[in-house]
Amino acid sequence: MIVDFIRNNKVMAAILAFIRIYIGYAWLTAGIGKISGFDASGYLQGAIASAAGEDPAVQGWWAVFLEYVALPNAGLFSTLVAWGEVLVGVALILGIFTNFAALMGITMNFAFLFSGTVSTNAQMVLLTTFLLVAGFNAGRYGLDRWVIPYLKSKLTTKGPKPLQKSAA
Repeated sequence: MIVDFIRNNKVMAAILAFIRIYIGYAWLTAGIGKISGFDASGYLQGAIASAAGEDPAVQGWWAVFLEYVALPNAGLFSTLVAWGEVLVGVALILGIFTNFAALMGITMNFAFLFSGTVSTNAQMVLLTTFLLVAGFNAGRYGLDRWVIPYLKSKLTTKGPKPLQKSAA
């Protein structure tokens, strides 16, 4: 019943639009600040160091990923984070591909949480969960209102035409 309300109610769609724009603005401003000159290597080294000690803030398996995959490719990860934040922010503000943008945003939030950064990430995970549960309703008052039906009409096939028997 609650999920049905979140997924179909127009008042809830307006509340979700407010949440979506708030989260989008947070992503956009964070990403714009990183586009020119962001280097994730110091952040990654700090996260790896947080995996040591008696009460580590970062799990060992995640630290291994950071040390052997992310840190050697810090330039790539810096670019992906900066542009990922900007693109997620723009998509959420405009309400276009809302579910995909929310999924990518929550994935980044979890990566930051796994790396030991709490900040606003937990709050953003909670709010983004509502967007994901809402499905299409989260983008009802955004560009998804027109884009999703258009794409569905273009991608939906009516199946192959039956073969006609030829008169012999």
